[in-house]
Amino acid sequence: MDAIKLAAIFTLIICLMKMKRPLSFSIICGIAAACVLFGIGINDAAKAIFESITSWDTLSLILIFYLIAFLQRMLEKRDFLNLAHRSLNGLFNSRRINASLAPAFIGLLPSAGAVFVCGEMVKSACGNDMSDEDQTFITSYYRHIAESFLPTYSSIVIAIQLSSVPVSSFLFAMFPMMVVLMALGYIFYLRKLPKETGMEPSTNKLDDIKNMVKSLWTIVLTIALILIFEFPVYTATFVSIVLCIFVHRFSMKELKPMFSSALEWSIVINTFVVMIFKEIIARTGAIASIPGIFALLPVPTVIVFALVFFFCTVISGSMATIALCMPLAYQSIPNGGPALLMLLMCYTYAAMQISPTHICLTLVTDYFHTGMTELLKRTVPVIASFCAIAAAYYLILTKLF
Repeated sequence: MDAIKLAAIFTLIICLMKMKRPLSFSIICGIAAACVLFGIGINDAAKAIFESITSWDTLSLILIFYLIAFLQRMLEKRDFLNLAHRSLNGLFNSRRINASLAPAFIGLLPSAGAVFVCGEMVKSACGNDMSDEDQTFITSYYRHIAESFLPTYSSIVIAIQLSSVPVSSFLFAMFPMMVVLMALGYIFYLRKLPKETGMEPSTNKLDDIKNMVKSLWTIVLTIALILIFEFPVYTATFVSIVLCIFVHRFSMKELKPMFSSALEWSIVINTFVVMIFKEIIARTGAIASIPGIFALLPVPTVIVFALVFFFCTVISGSMATIALCMPLAYQSIPNGGPALLMLLMCYTYAAMQISPTHICLTLVTDYFHTGMTELLKRTVPVIASFCAIAAAYYLILTKLF
């Protein structure tokens, strides 16, 4: 019954989005449905809402969005994003590389707010040759490739810890799937974009590299502070903003309008709503019943867990799924090793690309003013292909490890 109730809640959300209702409204209706179907009283629901909107996880997420948006305003003020675009043109003279490599690189920054910078660079690369809906997919898809394997993301760190698989073994196992992700994005959508930039090939690659560093050094610094020195994302971004103010001599007159423009209320509201939804779903306890349901299927155990990770992630996000299901997976398949971790994280990654609990999907559709259903329509065939390839690759890895 829990699974049927969850299916009803997600069907309601999807139908409302299909009817062009705002995502925030659709998820609020999903929250109300969850409270009714699972018998969550008004007092318990109010407590869950209060704890969700006041938790540091939620507030720090909004702080990160604000700081990233502020940094983006600064880069736009000095025209650095356009300079980065021109530098990429000079180095590769390929719009396809600009539209994929830039968001993939910026995706190394473990923050949903980075999608704003990615979106601007994809817009510059695609121009009028791709629809807003296709640009939405390209931005979201390539920005999240790093999230499938990079151990700066908390979900990856927790998965590695719980599975006891060495980081190097996991990265070795995941590298071919990272290549697959890049290739699938090209096959399905990126190849539709004309390659030519309309510019003459650069004759001074060194200047292009210098301009690239000049335009994106703040993002590189932020990533370095996170990767090397393990700074929190908000601290690393704040440090980059402060240094950018002094290095590029921003005046208070220039900075003053950014304090208000960096705060986008639609993003704040959507963030609160998504986080409340995650908390309400977690309180239902329904996710714990899903492994037992899939265990009844007449399929190999490894496929059962792949499906469990996929559907649980769609419902409650990657963190809850990994914390709950990873120990169970390795108890059931004790010799799973890197191959099993690769498969489970591939399915987790794939599920996050269509999950309503994934805040980045809300941000990118808001940025391009497109609908969530249009993004999902483009995403599902790609991740279905990715999951099929991951399953076949798992069979190969089991022979190697």
